[in-house]
Amino acid sequence: MNEITCECGHVNPEGTVLCEACGKPIEGNQHINGNEDKKLLNMRYDGSARRSQTYNRTIVDKIWNFFSSVKVGVWLIVLTLIASAVGTILPQEMYIPPNVDPALHYRDQYGLLGQIYYQLGFHNLFSSWWYMLLLAMIGVSIVIASIDRFFPLYKTLKKQKPRRHEMFMKKQRIFGVTESNQIDLELYKKNLKKRRFKIYEQDGHILAEKNRFARWGPYVNHIGLIIFLIGSLLRFVPAFYIDDFIWVREGETSMIPGTEGKYYIKNKDFILETYDENDQTDARFKEAIQNQGGPIPKTFQTNAVIYERTDEIVPGKEPELTELKDTQAKMNHPIKFDDFALYQASYQLNEFKEMTFKIHDKGNEDTNYGEFTVDLTDPKNEYTLDSGYRVEIDDYFPEYEMQDGAPVSVSKFPKNPAFVFTLYPPDSDEAETSFLGIGANVDASGENNYKIGLVNFDVRDVTGLTVKKDHTLPLIALGGAIFMIGVIQGMYWNHRRIWLQPKENGVWIAGHTNKNWYALRQEINKVISGTHIQEPQDQYEMKE
Repeated sequence: MNEITCECGHVNPEGTVLCEACGKPIEGNQHINGNEDKKLLNMRYDGSARRSQTYNRTIVDKIWNFFSSVKVGVWLIVLTLIASAVGTILPQEMYIPPNVDPALHYRDQYGLLGQIYYQLGFHNLFSSWWYMLLLAMIGVSIVIASIDRFFPLYKTLKKQKPRRHEMFMKKQRIFGVTESNQIDLELYKKNLKKRRFKIYEQDGHILAEKNRFARWGPYVNHIGLIIFLIGSLLRFVPAFYIDDFIWVREGETSMIPGTEGKYYIKNKDFILETYDENDQTDARFKEAIQNQGGPIPKTFQTNAVIYERTDEIVPGKEPELTELKDTQAKMNHPIKFDDFALYQASYQLNEFKEMTFKIHDKGNEDTNYGEFTVDLTDPKNEYTLDSGYRVEIDDYFPEYEMQDGAPVSVSKFPKNPAFVFTLYPPDSDEAETSFLGIGANVDASGENNYKIGLVNFDVRDVTGLTVKKDHTLPLIALGGAIFMIGVIQGMYWNHRRIWLQPKENGVWIAGHTNKNWYALRQEINKVISGTHIQEPQDQYEMKE
């Protein structure tokens, strides 16, 4: 390692900014000229040389110096806060109804602003690549800035010398000179021990120090922040965090998303209770119920069975299931199993399950040439009746609306089903096409001989469950706890040092703390009480 000799004669390691002996700024082998001698010593890092201040040659050095800058870190945090604020202007996609098209929802609900918001990708801002990049850059900045400052400071504080150069003493903020032959050094050291100072001596020079651990508070903060950021980023890894949603119809058994096909749920029954204004227990809500103009949910729950798959998962193979638990999901009372929890989040009442149609003459509804039933969850393409009639479904709209004169489906759920049927009579080669929906039965050509009419239908309730798995909470909580420890460590304790230098006709005394200078002065006054050492002065206040 190269060395730099200060003009005072002390040999310093390469890259040293302040001479270890006299504390004066050095450049090469010379002190910096000008008014530097009049300035108080900057003891923020105890004159230690940081890598970002000594290396700037390679691309690695430039990247290191960029991320070690506090200004860069602050700007990254500001940009992240601005982006996070933008993400709260409108609800994120995870908070809109799961059965709607996000592009249509944002446009219909929020107009032009919503459309722009969606097209710019702000609807999924917190999972976007650039937001993740900002978080990662903040983490890199915290790590590099901490390393850049921690190790040089640690080396300097670990090897402190009681004997310091006169210039070092004079340039401390707290400094005093005492000329006396009656100084009681034993009482001075005794008072230091009472104040819980650690004492180091070298050739009559005394260094008293306490609360050095307070200097590491900011670095403990950084460790907590890094752990917190890692926990936040792991929420995008399915092995650590799952936040999904599933609709399960009554009587239906469905695979639970996020479990990799291992767990299934069967909706045995969905129960909804509403407030009743005539019920004495709900009488206090009578006015609110009347203002609502409709039923208000009181509680709703899903009676369900959780199954575990016992066979090997093979695509297309029917699973072999074993009952794991028979339980209920209520509001704020989730179903818990393994690492997962199912929260009661939503519901749909009276969703169409099946519709039964009959074929009859166009002008006579009393005729009946056969009936067929359509499973609205999985309709067939073709139905052949015993009477020889054949019906094909050319188009199916689970929740149809008319837009620009044409039927479209606004969702995949059978809330308002409609069909385009093609009927093939047994005694004719010509097919007849018609459009059939609730409140609509349109003859496509106007010359059909037959008509398809609705005979009966069956409905069922649908429960909406949020699937949760979260292994990141302990890590995030640990990061938050460590961060608070660092805050307390750096806020409620101060690193204090007092140097005493013997002279022929008295002593010099100097003090330094990382904050709370008034308290340091008060403590020095207590330490020197009865020792005949004069009270040192705050040179910063004297300059002002």
